[in-house]
Amino acid sequence: MAAERRRPRRPTPARAPGLDAPKTQRRTFFVPQFSSRDRIGRFSEGFARAMGTPWFLIGMTVFVAVWITFNTSAPESLQFDPRSLNFTLLTLILSLQASYAAPLILLAQNRQDDRDRVQIEQDRQRAERNLADTEYLAREVVALRLAMKDVATKEFIRAELRSLLDELDRGDEPAPGPAAADDAERSRRG
Repeated sequence: MAAERRRPRRPTPARAPGLDAPKTQRRTFFVPQFSSRDRIGRFSEGFARAMGTPWFLIGMTVFVAVWITFNTSAPESLQFDPRSLNFTLLTLILSLQASYAAPLILLAQNRQDDRDRVQIEQDRQRAERNLADTEYLAREVVALRLAMKDVATKEFIRAELRSLLDELDRGDEPAPGPAAADDAERSRRG
């Protein structure tokens, strides 16, 4: 009978693996997709950054010095850009380098200007928020000062206590206040 009353078991739902179980799927590495414009921009910034270093100037100076020294002092059969032709190949290489460097540097400057423009806009918005917060806090302080004028200050309480002590010293009864009225009411009832 007990076997007849037993309900059939429902299949348990599949659980997501916990932190203690290894993942079964292979991980794929995230490769960011950059547009060609962004790639060119990053390249131009890297190029401009590299050209603005002292190492680039030292390297370029060494390259030109070695080029001129070799093509001046080597035997004429080994010279590939002879001095007699005024180093035409060196002039061509340096002109080509300059013609590519100028637009890449300008492109890098334009990207920097765009970043600066965004940064200036964010700074302006932050300054506006700070100004609004400051104005709000100033209004709150003014409201608190106005509310504090209605509150009994330390000096006011001291003056009242001194006047009560003076009245007690003279033997006068203090003027009935709320506490005295409560005491009188209790004595009348009781």
